[in-house]
Amino acid sequence: MEAADEWLLQSLRLYRELHTFELQAPTRVIEWARGSRVCVAGYGQSGGNEILQLIPPPTLQAKETQGLCPERDFKVECGGFSKRPVYSLKHVPDTSLLVTSGPPDSSVQVWQVSAEDSDVIKPVSTIVTENGPGQPWAKLATISAGAPWVLHGSTLGSVHVTEVELGKNVYRGVSPDPEELSGVTFLGCDSVLLCGVRGRLCVADVRQPQGPVLAVPAPAVPLGERWCLGSPGVFQGCQPVARLSSRGLLTLTDLRKASEPLAWAQARVPSPGAGAEFLSVSWAPALPGCLAVSGFDGTVHVYDTQSWDGSGREAEPTFVHQGHVLGGAGGSGAPALVTAHTWHPQNPRTVLSAASDGSLHVWDWVQP
Repeated sequence: MEAADEWLLQSLRLYRELHTFELQAPTRVIEWARGSRVCVAGYGQSGGNEILQLIPPPTLQAKETQGLCPERDFKVECGGFSKRPVYSLKHVPDTSLLVTSGPPDSSVQVWQVSAEDSDVIKPVSTIVTENGPGQPWAKLATISAGAPWVLHGSTLGSVHVTEVELGKNVYRGVSPDPEELSGVTFLGCDSVLLCGVRGRLCVADVRQPQGPVLAVPAPAVPLGERWCLGSPGVFQGCQPVARLSSRGLLTLTDLRKASEPLAWAQARVPSPGAGAEFLSVSWAPALPGCLAVSGFDGTVHVYDTQSWDGSGREAEPTFVHQGHVLGGAGGSGAPALVTAHTWHPQNPRTVLSAASDGSLHVWDWVQP
């Protein structure tokens, strides 16, 4: 408890804002939705996983610190139940729809967030691919390209773009490669970026109904590690593509000059290779050059990549959030593991993070 007490005292000077909450069940998804709402969902295997849309506390939405505020908690606005674990959840831009995926197959569930006079998130349809049970769960990305689209796939050979409201297939990737996907994203309305679990990057042009999935001529990454993708957003086309390995290696790739390595660095992780289920790396949308890394333990590390080069040396984090380790209630259970994090879309240093003990934190650190 001494370490926890010390961290609590230090938090007064380390954080501009710090809110801690307890969910009824842990989540591995944190997604910003319409109207500055936040969506979370359970991932238990027993069924009855709750999907919640939360209203953030007003201090999180304010541009300036408001001091003491009577409303400092999330409020549940609406919710629903999924019969399967929710491993991925994405809001469909310009709609009140959500899409989710999770075991035991690669199908995609479509949900309707009800109007203001209702508090229900209800299932409306399922996008089924040709892959049967036992296939990896689908990785998801969404975009509004005249019509709402979802990019989904579990392997390099099973990539699809589907028009969400009509369930119409817009694109199907052609690839003989069965490698499991670790992440997918839209690079714009015309192209998509895919990352395999072995770290290979591929791109595809979705303007034709069936088209090849092409490997990006990027330098090879170390074998025997599992990789995740921290991709550029739709409006961040010049942002390098970040990849994170299960041993904490971070690579930055400029897709315009993919054959030349842009930068490599070793993240300061406590137990490299211990697991890869919750690996996550993400670019800050409003803080140039900064990214966050989580999934190795109960911490979230923030790095400034602007000084990185090709040496591969260990990078010094700009900030480390230890609240899920030191700020909990204690007990004899297993140490909390960070299961997800996401940046605030506008507030440069505000991050939301969740852990395996059900804790949900919102934090805005003080710049040194």
